[in-house]
Amino acid sequence: MQDFAQWSLDAIREEGGSLSWLEEQRFDWTTTTAQALEQILSGKTIILITDEKRKWFESYILSSLNNSLIDRPLLPIVSVDSIYPHYNSINGGEMIDILDDMISLSYKDDYFFWYIGRGDNKRADIAKRRDNSNFWIFDEDFHNSFKLKSYDPFLDIKLLQLFRLFNASLNAAMYGEVDVSS
Repeated sequence: MQDFAQWSLDAIREEGGSLSWLEEQRFDWTTTTAQALEQILSGKTIILITDEKRKWFESYILSSLNNSLIDRPLLPIVSVDSIYPHYNSINGGEMIDILDDMISLSYKDDYFFWYIGRGDNKRADIAKRRDNSNFWIFDEDFHNSFKLKSYDPFLDIKLLQLFRLFNASLNAAMYGEVDVSS
C-alpha cells in the first residue's frame, strides 16, 4: 500500500502542467485530505457547506460524488441547506449551537463538515466550531484547511481540479491503494 503523500505527488505530476500549481501546496493538500478520507472510510456523513458564490460547486459535488457511473459504494453526503433550509438566516452563536445540537442528534456525531468558500463568510461559522471539519478556505489561514485565493482568476478551474483529485484519492483509499492514516 502506497503512502498517501507520495501517491498524491505522483497523481499531481501525472496530470502534467495543469496541476503544477498544486505541487508546492501538496503538503497542505495531503494533510487535510487524508483526515477527510479517514472520516469517510469510517462511515461518517459529509455535511457540505459552501459560500453563496460556490453554490454551483456544491451542486456539482453533490451530483458527482455518487454518480451512477462511478463503480464504488455510495457515500453519505448532504448539504447543510437540505438539513436546515433557513441556514442563511442564522444570526448569532446561540442559533448555531441549536442547529449543531440538532445535527449531532440526527447524525449521532458521525459526521463532519466540509466547507468551501471565503473564511470570513458566516456560512463557515458552524464548521469552524468542530475540529474535524475539512476546509477548502479562501483568503484565510485556518487549522485543517487547504487555502486558496478568492481573487485567483483560475479559482473555479482549480476547484474542479481539486475535486477531481479528491475523487481519485477517495477511490484509491477505498480500494486499498493508499494508506491515508500514515
